[in-house]
Amino acid sequence: MKGLILKKNADKFTVEIGGQSLVMSARNLKKEGIFVGDRVECENGVIVKVLERKNLLIRPPLANVDTMIIVVACLPKPDFLLIDKLLVFCVVKGIKPVLCINKSDLSESFVSDVKKIYEGVVDIVSISTLDESVMNLKKFVKGITALAGQSAVGKSSIINALLGKEIATIGDFSKKVMRGKQTTRLVELYDFGKNNYLADTAGFSKLSEELLIINENELKDYYPDFIKYAHICKYKSCQHLSALDCGVAKAVKDGKISEVRYENYKILRENIKQVKRF
Repeated sequence: MKGLILKKNADKFTVEIGGQSLVMSARNLKKEGIFVGDRVECENGVIVKVLERKNLLIRPPLANVDTMIIVVACLPKPDFLLIDKLLVFCVVKGIKPVLCINKSDLSESFVSDVKKIYEGVVDIVSISTLDESVMNLKKFVKGITALAGQSAVGKSSIINALLGKEIATIGDFSKKVMRGKQTTRLVELYDFGKNNYLADTAGFSKLSEELLIINENELKDYYPDFIKYAHICKYKSCQHLSALDCGVAKAVKDGKISEVRYENYKILRENIKQVKRF
């Protein structure tokens, strides 16, 4: 029988088989490891095989991710470099990204500013967990979907609002240090029907450049907003770092590409270069 790992707690696994959730152990699978999101074969109440994975995330430990909803809000102060790293990470791992602007009730201008940066780059949805707009997010929960973003942007509140019950623990926001406290400790999949699942995960409030398995010269190819202007560059090998003979730099100057995105690209490129050097 085949099943899906919904939850892992020490050496026990909650497996969904035929609409039922069963707690099982595993047999001789230490080498492969078993992760939430794994599809497995079971015999007599024991997991005996892990099926081939689409992808595997180590931090947080989650397998076969189809969609990543990247959540941003006006509070805590948004980290746009993290968002850009997550967008590149999604391309590397074959994951469809969606950008969710949460707490839209707090600042219309913030919603507008974020859309100016990312429109045409990624699908964007603007919501508040305090009204029905949060339900606009449901259509983006496709396959195994992970929520990502800084602590206290409202990931757990989103899960609770979508499910209509208190499932995930909501953390506090510290005004003193202007950041949130991580509340999610274990990864767990929540069933949204029709083979769609939403994961509440810890570990996406930061993302190390080490997980971007590309070199710095490849990075430009992961920016869809750059690609449509790259043909204007004088040199095919242009890395878009100088305004001289560069179509991308010109598009930034003309307001066709976000300056925020462009500056983050240069920072991220240098970070990747430093990581790969050691």
